Amino acid sequence: MLLGLFAAAAAQAKDPVERVNTSRGGLAVKGYDAVAYFTQSRPMKGLPAHSATHDGATYLFASAENRDTFLAAPEKYAPQFGGYCAWAVGHGYTADADPMAWHIDNGKLYLNYNKSVQTMWLKDKAKWIAEGERHWPALHR
Repeated sequence: MLLGLFAAAAAQAKDPVERVNTSRGGLAVKGYDAVAYFTQSRPMKGLPAHSATHDGATYLFASAENRDTFLAAPEKYAPQFGGYCAWAVGHGYTADADPMAWHIDNGKLYLNYNKSVQTMWLKDKAKWIAEGERHWPALHR
């Protein structure tokens, strides 16, 4: 069932997608604070009062301090593959991601479609990260 879902998503994702996944009301990371994954070791909802724009997407942060930290080095905190599912990008297509299915590897934030997909991705994450880096340039505009 799960692989069938991804096959359907892959069939629909023939055109390049936006550089940043903004599937939830134009917000990157579905409104979660990208810095909190690193500083709090957990997902935290951001607040509209602490927003910033990067790569054409709006990011929300739990505090002004986190917003400023992000703006000082967005490439360090923004999720890899534009916040799309790392498993999907590793397989050559894009899919939405769940901010609760996250992992930091080598100082980089990766999101996955859900925790089940993340479990599969984690079994060989080095391979899927390398494959994702190979596929990503052709998948976005």
